[in-house]
Amino acid sequence: MNSFFSEFHLRTSISSGAGSRSLLPQMIQGLGGKRAILFTDKGLTEAGVVDQVIDLFKSTNESVEIVGIFDEIEQDAKAENVTKAVHFFKEQKADSLIALGGGSVLDAVKGIKWMLNKGYSDTEGVLHTSIREFLPEAQPTGIPHVAIPTTAGTGAEVSPMAVIFNEKQTLKVVLRTPFLSADMAILDPELTVGLPPRITAFTGMDALTHAVEGFFSTTATPFTDAYALYAAQLIAENLPIAVNKGTDLEARGNMLMASAMAITAFGFGNNGVPVHNMAHVFGAKFRIPHGLANAVLLPNVMAALPTFYFPKIKQFAKALGIDTSYSHPEECLADVINFIRSLRHEIMLPASFAEFHLDANALQSIVADVQSDPASGKFLIPADIITQVTEEVTGLTLSNVKK
Repeated sequence: MNSFFSEFHLRTSISSGAGSRSLLPQMIQGLGGKRAILFTDKGLTEAGVVDQVIDLFKSTNESVEIVGIFDEIEQDAKAENVTKAVHFFKEQKADSLIALGGGSVLDAVKGIKWMLNKGYSDTEGVLHTSIREFLPEAQPTGIPHVAIPTTAGTGAEVSPMAVIFNEKQTLKVVLRTPFLSADMAILDPELTVGLPPRITAFTGMDALTHAVEGFFSTTATPFTDAYALYAAQLIAENLPIAVNKGTDLEARGNMLMASAMAITAFGFGNNGVPVHNMAHVFGAKFRIPHGLANAVLLPNVMAALPTFYFPKIKQFAKALGIDTSYSHPEECLADVINFIRSLRHEIMLPASFAEFHLDANALQSIVADVQSDPASGKFLIPADIITQVTEEVTGLTLSNVKK
């Protein structure tokens, strides 16, 4: 075990299982809330998922109610959405937060809670650079907060981080503080069965990327390793089932738990995350969904940075069910990369960004963009590697790239 300082804490109480959403009203009341705002996106409103949650409060004996629904949160947790939601919360004289949705919604609500606690009103003006708080500066907000993920990818319901997209700077900013995660989370697989196969697939690959980058982090610990390895095993076993048989509640439930475990490993072993580093830039510049960006980049980045993965590759391969009896890490890494590519193909995700029709001219600053991304701080990807991977995943030849 390394002797460096590390932190690990699990402050979110998790309730899981089919139908566990029924506990929501008593959770809000138990946390001291009476007037809750339900934050979500328009897709879940149109799909009827929001109505399922609202109905829970119509038949409850608890003295708590939903006093407003804000469904304007968009992809990548936009700062302007957060600002508008903060004003809405205040206008409704609300006292508690319910987050229902995928990673963008869950991260946005964490941003809303932080803004409310700090008394801020302009998200773009405040979150123009990544922010990290430690105790004793970081303190509980006192704002009841329950998160209900409808995708199994980000694990944002339990992580102390939020990624907010600052539109003015076209930059994804990372906010991290120990009390950012939800007080309570509900992992109800019944709320994920309507998720389209493609979104199920790339959110699942997002979770796998969290497991990979949490495990291979230079600040990983036995705590994070345990979560990363078992998350990877669950994803390998259950993601194809969840994609190809979306009504399988066991597979859906296992993916929700794997997602929460993977982000826990990632969040507390967050040093050296080259895949996310590049994915942030492709997402911010070209609006590529984060999970899909990770799915495309993951095997290419691993192949381009082999020495980063060699020391622990056998342990990870074993978690994926790969034979590790041979002695050479090069062969083991190659097998892991092939496994990931085969899994990606099995769940019908692309191996490149061809569908987005990227322009080579827009990629000329890719090295500077990746190296200035907040995720690059502790592990700077070499310029030639950034260029190599970019050319591989875009099919474009970059000339005169700005170093």
